[in-house]
Amino acid sequence: MKNKQFLYLLLSFITLLTGYAFLRYAYKVTDTVPFTQEIVLIILGTLATIFITSLLLNKQTTVEIQKEQSIRFLELKTNTYEKLFDLLENMSMCDKIEEKDIINLQFITHRLAIISSADVLNEYKNFVTIMNQLLQDNSFSGDSQVLHSAISKLTMKIRNDIINQETDKNYTTKDIEKIISFNSKYSADFRN
Repeated sequence: MKNKQFLYLLLSFITLLTGYAFLRYAYKVTDTVPFTQEIVLIILGTLATIFITSLLLNKQTTVEIQKEQSIRFLELKTNTYEKLFDLLENMSMCDKIEEKDIINLQFITHRLAIISSADVLNEYKNFVTIMNQLLQDNSFSGDSQVLHSAISKLTMKIRNDIINQETDKNYTTKDIEKIISFNSKYSADFRN
């Protein structure tokens, strides 16, 4: 994409220089005819204005597209986190955790792997470990204190992720891959 933009910029610059050289030549040739130099200068000014305006509009369009992508990604994150909390809320109110709830939680784990920051993934790893321990009896009865403590830690990491506090610098790509692998493995092991 950058090569294509550079090519367009180069072609625009060459066109501008060629047009300027032609108009400069026309300016020199038309110095004997009244008002022709003024007309040539008007054309030159108009072309320069068009060129500068097109460059500014191109940059503005790029910024708008990036802004729109950021907004959509933030909406995707927020929706996924809301689904996670809705599922956990429903699971905590049930007397017995059903298989469909576990499957939903496993799929949310995979969604988190796509959209979450490394800090959220790492805290989710801790949360999944606690969930595995709590779900051995297929319910959260009597475990609400431990569950809510784990959820609150996860909530803080999610909050930081949503408001875009940069904290992923402490993790390498390999670290993130290990965390995702761990989360996938452990979410597959619920109640096993």
